[in-house]
Amino acid sequence: MNLKIVTAILADANAPQPTQKPAPMWTNIVPLLLMVVVFYFILIRPQQKKAKDHNTLLKTLRSGDKIVTSGGVVGVVVTVKEKTVSIRSADTKMEVLKSAVAEITERSGESGEA
Repeated sequence: MNLKIVTAILADANAPQPTQKPAPMWTNIVPLLLMVVVFYFILIRPQQKKAKDHNTLLKTLRSGDKIVTSGGVVGVVVTVKEKTVSIRSADTKMEVLKSAVAEITERSGESGEA
């Protein structure tokens, strides 16, 4: 008999009180929107900027530039094709994909960069 009373009290405790109003819907949406904005500025936007800078680097690639590939090969650009680049490293001539070019260490024909 005592267990039935405790069960009834616990069941009644979870019931909404008549004086309480449910929270407005926007209070649930605001934290979600805030998280989306934070993820955009911390993760998505920098990644897009990095990809745009890399595409610009690949478009400005020309013969005579000293480059470093993503694999760590250092060389001088011999020819630039649509999708590939021929480079000379020491006594070896290689053809690599343009997307494998990580950075340009020295431009050809320029005494210094700003």
